[in-house]
Amino acid sequence: MENSESNHEVMVPPVEGVAGGGTAYGWSESGVQDPNLLRGSINPLKIHSSELVHVWWMPNSANVGPQDMPRTWEQISLLAARNERESVQIAIRPKVSWAESSIAGMVQVQCNDLCSTSGDRLVVGESLTVRRVVPILGVPDALVPLDLPLSQLTLFPGETSAIWVSIDVPNAQPPGQYEGELIITAIRADTESPAQCLAKAERQQLYRELKSCLNIVEPIDGNPLDEVVERLKSVSSSLKDVLLSASFSDLNLDNGSVDMMDEDAVLNLSIRVKLSLMVWDFTLPVTPSFPAVIGISDTVIEDRFGVEHGSSKWYEALDQHFRWLLQYKISPYFCRWGESMRVLTYTSPWPADHPKSDEYLSNPRLAAYAVPYGPVVSSGDTAKDHLQREVEILRTKSHWRKAYFYLWDEPLNLEHYEAVRSMASDIHTYAPDARIMTTYYCGPSDAPLAPNNFEAFLKVPEFLRPHTQIYCTSEWVIGNREDLAKDIKAAIQPENGEEWWTYVCMGPSDPHPNWHLGMRGTQHRAVMWRAWKEGGTGFLYWGANCYEKATVPSAEIKFRRGLPPGDGVLYYPGQVFSSSEEPVASLRLERLLSGLQDIEYLKLYSSRFGREEGLQLLEKTGMYFGPERYTHEHMPIDVMRGEVYRTCR
Repeated sequence: MENSESNHEVMVPPVEGVAGGGTAYGWSESGVQDPNLLRGSINPLKIHSSELVHVWWMPNSANVGPQDMPRTWEQISLLAARNERESVQIAIRPKVSWAESSIAGMVQVQCNDLCSTSGDRLVVGESLTVRRVVPILGVPDALVPLDLPLSQLTLFPGETSAIWVSIDVPNAQPPGQYEGELIITAIRADTESPAQCLAKAERQQLYRELKSCLNIVEPIDGNPLDEVVERLKSVSSSLKDVLLSASFSDLNLDNGSVDMMDEDAVLNLSIRVKLSLMVWDFTLPVTPSFPAVIGISDTVIEDRFGVEHGSSKWYEALDQHFRWLLQYKISPYFCRWGESMRVLTYTSPWPADHPKSDEYLSNPRLAAYAVPYGPVVSSGDTAKDHLQREVEILRTKSHWRKAYFYLWDEPLNLEHYEAVRSMASDIHTYAPDARIMTTYYCGPSDAPLAPNNFEAFLKVPEFLRPHTQIYCTSEWVIGNREDLAKDIKAAIQPENGEEWWTYVCMGPSDPHPNWHLGMRGTQHRAVMWRAWKEGGTGFLYWGANCYEKATVPSAEIKFRRGLPPGDGVLYYPGQVFSSSEEPVASLRLERLLSGLQDIEYLKLYSSRFGREEGLQLLEKTGMYFGPERYTHEHMPIDVMRGEVYRTCR
């Protein structure tokens, strides 16, 4: 990075009553080359941006908060396989205030494509995305999309801001070294954002002209070819006039991106953040090898977005959430909660004979899907008639091997367990090969299966057999004793098609891996390390959108009372942060994805050298030893990934 900042020790400005301070106009956290430049009104167009802001990078496992202080700059060098997402954070902190207001100033962030020496590209807006890290309850968590290729960021005195840069490597991307850069430039606070550049009258005129073009080309079906050609010529001429109009006269085209500032100013005054990515010749499987099924509450969607159950808008809302979540290599399912923790779960809201169902369930990115025990939308059929018809259709499909039934969450007493057994019996009448999943952390409280709780817990598989095929247990039960995980696994009969999955929710708590707000980044990522090390073959999380009820999309997000902050919430409605309707991911959801990708690295290594060697790699690199002993730093993660790259490429 071209950054000429001095090596003076960072000084915190003395502002009474403000820890970390920095609210006075023109304060400085470090020396500058010519202090006289910063006296009076500061013009960012005449000073190199490195004199006005600190810029450094942090790994994706770091929680970058407002009080984080600048670090020494190092080259950003990343490693990724094909079909993998790798992310990094860029932290920005003002050294001085140059805005005549309560803010410190503004910076412009411009992204360029990443290019290889052979001319291949990772394109901005497609493979490369940038999001702003927004605190939730004071903790960095929400990732709000920024405009590409050019966006603006407001900086506040004495506060560090962070942007999250993600690179998605396509399946067919040629391996090699890719280089690119982000250009960060301090700008005047009154500089218009891209959305503000055009006045309303100009936008209306552009709208009319573009609408006219659309009207010309739309009705072309069945028209003679020469007429179609004439229409296209007319549209081409109109579009050229639009691009040559005064509205666009001050814009420069650079590598496909539109720059708001004079090109010379950008080149001479900007901080250029170099980014290097090694794409290696390994492709993560399209279908994740480790199924992670995550619940989405359909009633939360209905309440917040005002859509009626079973309406066309309801189907559209569910479809949006389903498709968006697939990018995180998880297998979403929708759920409705009933009495005593009975739950109706389904991956496709459409009946099995609907084309959309086949589209959903055969999607190669889906590792597992939930089949509902009863109708999702009332059809007039009895539950058993509906179940029989659905199962008979699904069993003819090649994707049936991915199907499971999730009927009851954490049964507690004999009545609950008997209900699970009864429903499972109905299902197996129509589909003897159906997989029933049961989540639990104890045996029936009113019918002890053994003298103590853990022994009773170990006997649940025997008690539920043959009515359950996927035994999904809480990590909270295991605590910090991995020997107990071996006891649980020993009670499972894989030779008879049984599986052991795990889950987290309210527990386990710190220092164990979980996805609660405020935990360390490696603690979030270690949820999947733990699941793989203990030998589970799948994972469940009860809810990704289970915040408090609201009846408007833009309502403030409130976590449910009685639950640890963040529990049951992995993404947020986009309308809370902007006019966008696209969901906003949390840092924790991104780290879930990273953990799943780590599993693919470990599985590749184990396929070459054996599972024991894979387990040794976790410990040899210092990445993960157990639920209370795992790295708090990012370096061991890179060491593990680098070792897999070195030995398996």
